[in-house]
Amino acid sequence: MEKRVFFRDPVLPYLLVAPQIVITVVFFLWPSYQALESALYVEDAFGFSRQFVGLDNFRAIFADKVYLRAFGVTLVFGLSVTVLTMALSLGLAVAADRVLRASTAYRTFLIWPYAVAPAIAGVLWYFMMNPTIGIVAYWIEALSGTEWNHYVNGNQALILVIIAATWKQISYNFLFFLAGLQSIPRALVEAAAIDRAGPARRFWTIIFPLLAPTTFFLLVVNLVYAFFDTFSLIDATTNGGPANATSTLVVKVYQSGFVGQDYGASAAQSVVLMVIVMAMTVLQFRYIDRRVNY
Repeated sequence: MEKRVFFRDPVLPYLLVAPQIVITVVFFLWPSYQALESALYVEDAFGFSRQFVGLDNFRAIFADKVYLRAFGVTLVFGLSVTVLTMALSLGLAVAADRVLRASTAYRTFLIWPYAVAPAIAGVLWYFMMNPTIGIVAYWIEALSGTEWNHYVNGNQALILVIIAATWKQISYNFLFFLAGLQSIPRALVEAAAIDRAGPARRFWTIIFPLLAPTTFFLLVVNLVYAFFDTFSLIDATTNGGPANATSTLVVKVYQSGFVGQDYGASAAQSVVLMVIVMAMTVLQFRYIDRRVNY
C-alpha cells in the first residue's frame, strides 16, 4: 500500500523544496545554459566582443587530434581509478570489519586521506614519486630496475595521476563499503559457514550480492569523480603533461579556456563533457540498476 503525506498548508511543500531548487538553478542549470550559449560564439580574449558561429566550435574540437586523444586518456584514467578504488576500498572494508581490537583507530587512519584536498594529494604524490628525491620512485627503481621519470615518460605520468586519484578516493568508498558490510545480518554468514561454505564462497555468494546497492552507487560516484573532480589533482601533479599524456577532458577545458583564451572552444568542450557524463549516468541507471537487488 502506497503511503502518502498530506500537508494542510498547500504552500509548505513548495517552501520545503525551494532551497534545493534554487541551488540546482543557480549552480547547475544557469551555468549549463551559459556554457551552451558560449559554445555557439567566438569571443576575444577580453570578452568585449563576440561573433555567432553556430556549431563551428564543435567541429573544430572534434577535428583537433589533441582533443580526440584526451578521450582515450580520460577513458583509461576513469576506468583505472574506478576499478582500483573500489577493489582496494572493498578489501580494506572487509579487513576493517573483521578487526576487533583497536578498530576505531584503524578505521580513523583509513578515513584520513579523504580530508586531504585533491591539490594537496597531487603535491604529496608528486614529491613521493619525484625521480630525484622521491622515496617511492627510489623503491620502484630499486625493486624493478626500471628508471622512473614521469617528466618525460607519458605512461609513467598517467600511472602517477591514477595512483594519486585512487589514494584520494579510497577513504570515501571505504566508508560506504564498511557501512554496507556492517548492515548485513550475521546470521546469514554464520548459516553459510555451518553449511561448510568457505570464506571466499561466503563472500561472493552472500556478502557481495548484498552489497550490490552500495557498489552501484559507488560506481556512479567514482566515474563522475574521475571525470570532473580530478582537475586540481592532475594540474598540481603533471599539469596535463608530458605531451598531453595526462590531459583528460576536464583538463583540456581548462587549457583551452584559461591558457589558450579560446572561450568558445572551452565552452564547447564543457558541453561535450556534460553530455557524456549525463549519458553515462543514464545508461548506468537504465541497464545496470536492473541487475541490482535492493
